[in-house]
Amino acid sequence: MPPSSIPGVAELIVVRHGESTANIAFAAARASGALDLGLTCRDAAVPLSPLGCWQAARLGVRLMESPTDERPEVVLCSPYVRARQTLGIASAVVAACGPALPPPRFDDRLRDRVMGELELLSDAAIGARFPAETRRRRTVGEFHYRPPGGESFDDVTARLREVLDDLHVRHPGRRILLVAHDAVVLMLRRLIEGLSWQEVADIVRDGPVANASLTRWRHANGALRLVAYNQVDHLHSPKKREERTREARDLANSRSLPL
Repeated sequence: MPPSSIPGVAELIVVRHGESTANIAFAAARASGALDLGLTCRDAAVPLSPLGCWQAARLGVRLMESPTDERPEVVLCSPYVRARQTLGIASAVVAACGPALPPPRFDDRLRDRVMGELELLSDAAIGARFPAETRRRRTVGEFHYRPPGGESFDDVTARLREVLDDLHVRHPGRRILLVAHDAVVLMLRRLIEGLSWQEVADIVRDGPVANASLTRWRHANGALRLVAYNQVDHLHSPKKREERTREARDLANSRSLPL
C-alpha cells in the first residue's frame, strides 16, 4: 500500500489516552486467567484510572512547554470517555499556565476498535463463551478478524483514511492534535507510512502503544514523515504510583481539573 500523501497538513500529533480502568482490568485478567473483568460500563464509558489522570496532566505540561510554533492549531478527539478525559485534563493544565488549546472537535471515526459481542471480555471469557470465535480469530489473524457486530483492523483503517482525507482538505498548513486510542495510532502508521501488515505486526511485537504517548509526523517532500513514535519522556518520574496518584488529585483540587 503506498504512503498516504497529505501535502496540506504541516504536522500530525496523535496521543493515546491515559491509563484507563479497563487497561488495569485486562492486565489483571491476563495475569490471573480471570473470566470477569469487574467492569459494569460500556467500552465507550470506561474512565481514566488515577494514574491515567496524572499522565493526562503530564501531557498537558508537555503541550504547555512546547514552543509557540509547535503547538497544535486544530484539535480532534475520540468521543470515548477516556480520550475526552485525557484531553480535558491536559487542556486544563495548558489553560492554567498560558494560552489555551483550540476548542476540540469530537469525531466518532477516532473511536477505538469496536469489538461487538466481545466488548470488554477477557481472553478467558471469550474462550469460554465463544469458542468458535476463538478458533476463527486464530485462523484469520488478529488484523483481519472481525468479531460479531464489531470491526476488523481493515475497518478501522478505512474510517481513518476518511479522517486523513478530511484533514488534507479542511486544515492545510496546520498542526493537528488527535487524542484517541492505540488502534488509531497503529492504523495511522499503516496508512501514512504505507506499512505492510507484517511491518505493523513487528511494531506490535516490539511493545504496545503506551498510554499518554505521543506519535508525530511532519510534512516533508510531499508527504507526512514519522519523526517520533510512542514518545513518553514527559511521563518519566522517579515517583511511585501512589505518589503520582496523589499528585494528580492535588492538581485537580488546586486547578479544578475534570478528573
